[in-house]
Amino acid sequence: MPRRRSIVVTESEMADRTIRRDALISCNTAFIDCRTPGSDLKENYALIGSGVSQNPDQYINLQIPHGYNVGGAAMPNGVTNSLHMHFTAEVFLVVDGEYTFRWGVDGQAGEFVGRAGDVVSVPTWIYRGFTNTGPEENFMFTVLGQNNTGGIIWGPSVLREAEGFGLYLTADNQLLDTSDGSEIDPEVELVTPMPQAQIDELETWSVERMRRRLVTVEDRSWSSRALICTALEEGQVDLALIIGFGITEHRSQEPAIFNPHGFSLAVVRAEPGKAMLQHRVAETQVLIVRKGRWEVRLNEQEPVAVILEENDTLSIPPLAWREMVNVGDDTGEMYIVTGGDGRARLEWDELVLKGAQNEDVAYDANGYLAPWSVVSASTMDD
Repeated sequence: MPRRRSIVVTESEMADRTIRRDALISCNTAFIDCRTPGSDLKENYALIGSGVSQNPDQYINLQIPHGYNVGGAAMPNGVTNSLHMHFTAEVFLVVDGEYTFRWGVDGQAGEFVGRAGDVVSVPTWIYRGFTNTGPEENFMFTVLGQNNTGGIIWGPSVLREAEGFGLYLTADNQLLDTSDGSEIDPEVELVTPMPQAQIDELETWSVERMRRRLVTVEDRSWSSRALICTALEEGQVDLALIIGFGITEHRSQEPAIFNPHGFSLAVVRAEPGKAMLQHRVAETQVLIVRKGRWEVRLNEQEPVAVILEENDTLSIPPLAWREMVNVGDDTGEMYIVTGGDGRARLEWDELVLKGAQNEDVAYDANGYLAPWSVVSASTMDD
């Protein structure tokens, strides 16, 4: 098989794809409940793609399509994100604070609490909302499935309350503000509440079933042999699968959440000086630093590098060579979002593969890690 062409990332492109936490710009009028008391102080962020924002003036850090959207949210204590429904995956990565998530058309079907380091994947086609029930210091990253999320369906009561404040939503997901006395063009189609008959047909999720969509820090299952680079001293990192099989190369490692999202989510953990050594994938990939300080190096030739601090984000284009090194003083953790629902086959640098082979580690015919002494001695049946 011919070697795939390499993508070279310039310093300018890397700078464009690096999104610092302090470079995020919030929009406080992103949604139709932006004037509803108790929901009017939400901060919405769009890091990659517009997500489900209904404000055309929403600031977007990076607009390159990835097959998914990455955003963020924050709100003062006691403020609620009103009940709404999504057509594609909605995943929350809690950074700081405490959020109480609830679901059901009236928000009474159940609830659970997400805290720092927890990941919550809310099923599609159910009403959901959440409240900051923790301290003022709070933030969540969000990952939404697909480039086009299909927008939002708000709970019937949310639309009625918004109308009282002069806000309406068009069929093409645009927010109209008539509080200044302006009138709506009669030709414009407005969103109306979902009919009760259709609401009655929605799937019901029990608390027990929904709990499997909450992956707490304690729920993570780490593998120290998930990647071929772990055969080398400098590449000894741990991997936990949150959503989908994604980048694991261990035949028995399973994710906490299996169903398709349009992307996979994993966490890599490394001690100081350890690295996920040079490799590349054919899918889009986004790195979000959860803990520590990481240096990401791109390209085989003409290398470029960036230091990522906690809550910084980096988008890496498909087929670009990359290496991620923990350059901090403590154990580091980094989320890895990878496009697609299937396995992402990693292509490693030849020096990594040769070093692993010297340690009796290689791949079997299924692309999973196996003893080199076994697979090299096997023969194919005619």
